Amino acid sequence: MKTWLPAVVFGVGGLALWQVLTVVAGVPSFLLPAPTAIAKQFTENFDRIVDAATATGTNALIGLLVGAVVGIVAAMVAVRFRLVEGLLTPLAAAAAAVPIVALAPLLNSMYSTTTDTPRRMVVAIVVFFPMFVSTARGLRQVPQVQTDLMTSYAAGGWQITRTVRLPAALPYLFTGLRIAAPGAVIAAIIAEYFGGLQNGLGSRITSAAANTAYPRAWAYVVGAMIVGLLFLAVVLILEQLTRRPRNILIRDIFGRSK
Repeated sequence: MKTWLPAVVFGVGGLALWQVLTVVAGVPSFLLPAPTAIAKQFTENFDRIVDAATATGTNALIGLLVGAVVGIVAAMVAVRFRLVEGLLTPLAAAAAAVPIVALAPLLNSMYSTTTDTPRRMVVAIVVFFPMFVSTARGLRQVPQVQTDLMTSYAAGGWQITRTVRLPAALPYLFTGLRIAAPGAVIAAIIAEYFGGLQNGLGSRITSAAANTAYPRAWAYVVGAMIVGLLFLAVVLILEQLTRRPRNILIRDIFGRSK
């Protein structure tokens, strides 16, 4: 209770202050709609928001899975072979340096406007860098005594990576996922601003704002926030589920050698 109560109080107080300021000060809706107006639009357009959130969430999820798997595999190969590390590290940094607003239109022009492939590719590229960097750092944190022990058991390089390095790197892997999961949703939404199918949250926000329906646009923004929080919550749950098996595995491997 001590953990979540201050956040709840702060959030409720912030919404109340937001409502009072917009009503008393008469702030125009194009600057900042009142929370009650946003809530009304969210309720009235709930089915549309769910459909748009499903489309955006699907693109973000597929891109997240592809980017995470590629990033983890690339980190494993890079740690195993220094030559590959020297090639992949600058490429990963270059991919992270490319802004989404420049990448999304380019990919949209390469594919049909009826496919979600460009958006998923944008998400995968955005996710790749934090996953690659975090996983590679975690794979290098294994104490030398543990790798020496596995070598004395005649374990090969990939066996050591799979049984020792990868379980020990899980905290770093999930650190990367905590960054990549909300980033995947943001990337999917931004990619929708640059053409393609008009079925996601990004395109709906743009359409509502263009028609001066600002409370409705903010309602879609709330939907985007919920999707991002859901992605982060799933990552946190998975991290908790893997923590105990990871501790048991490490104890089983190295506890008997003492």
